[in-house]
Amino acid sequence: MPEGPNRAAVMPLDGLRVLDLSSVFAGPHCARYLADFGADVIKVERPGGDTVRNMGWRDAQGETLWWRLVNRNKRCVTLDLKAAADLALLRRLLAVADVLVENFRPGKLEALGLVPDELIAANPKLVVVRLTGFGQDGPYRDRPGFATLAEAMSGFASMNGEADGAPLLPPVALTDEMAGLAGAFAALVALRSGIGQVVDVNLLESMSQAMGPLMTAWHTEGYLQPRLGSGIPYSVPRGTYQASDGGWLAVSSSTDSVAARVMEMIGIGDDERFTTFEGRMAHRAELDEAMADWVSQRTLAEAVEAFDNAQAAAAPVLDMSQLADDPHARSRGVFVEVDGLMQQNVIARLSATPGQVRWTGRKEGADNDSLANITDTADPWPDP
Repeated sequence: MPEGPNRAAVMPLDGLRVLDLSSVFAGPHCARYLADFGADVIKVERPGGDTVRNMGWRDAQGETLWWRLVNRNKRCVTLDLKAAADLALLRRLLAVADVLVENFRPGKLEALGLVPDELIAANPKLVVVRLTGFGQDGPYRDRPGFATLAEAMSGFASMNGEADGAPLLPPVALTDEMAGLAGAFAALVALRSGIGQVVDVNLLESMSQAMGPLMTAWHTEGYLQPRLGSGIPYSVPRGTYQASDGGWLAVSSSTDSVAARVMEMIGIGDDERFTTFEGRMAHRAELDEAMADWVSQRTLAEAVEAFDNAQAAAAPVLDMSQLADDPHARSRGVFVEVDGLMQQNVIARLSATPGQVRWTGRKEGADNDSLANITDTADPWPDP
């Protein structure tokens, strides 16, 4: 097996068999979350390698950092699904797998002869997780599955940005991460049911989950949230404010009790305009100006200390280099170094059966040998 930390003695998804036919981000993230907690995931690539092998920054070995992250803890094999022998081998693996993860455009899996209902009939426990841009049906089903489309159509971009600026898309693969988590969650829900079935997850609906009650607000009140920069309608002051040494402080005052402490701290606690939520909403500009003025007269460390003393919510705006050195992140092990690369640690801590990053994304075809000796046994899944 690949090099990496000693494997945890017991992992919660030990024995779970997953075939990952997906590419780019959302599907591989889904399978990666399962692998992080012990599932035996076989990543199937086409000859020539997955698209992610050529996206973004590269490490000293020439592999992209995206590949190393989204395909960590997986075995990597190469199969040509246009070749009858390789397709037959995949079918044999699917006959004993627990989960199939794929993100082809709707109909492509069927075009390969891998019809989900037929796969489930042959393997009644199989959960087929299908991640697409817009789902397996509907008028947009055949549109490309790019996160940008979901971020634009979900309402996110329309309210993201400065009031007088253009709609903004997120600078990270936000929707892919959300859809990957949704896919992993839904796969485990389906497995818990004990019934083989298809799980239909898509980017648009995953991103829509992050919109909170905004659809309800529009439906009941005709409310459409405007672009407010770093502000949000139900928390004032809320935003980023620059300190005297150039650092930035992020502030949230979403509850009346916290807001009252913030008002008192910055010297406007007796101003009746700011004593109620409605008043703070009505006087957002004046309150933001007062907050900005207060922060600008202090260093970032002084401002953070004052908020801590007031038991109010604020934090410094950190970049990656600062987060890597943050004492809390280091104490908690938010990031872990494996194969010489620092990556996010597993997403949740389990006290008895923890997950683990054991190795990063492997070389193309690194585990082809594990398929070489498959025989006509009742259980053709190769040993790791």
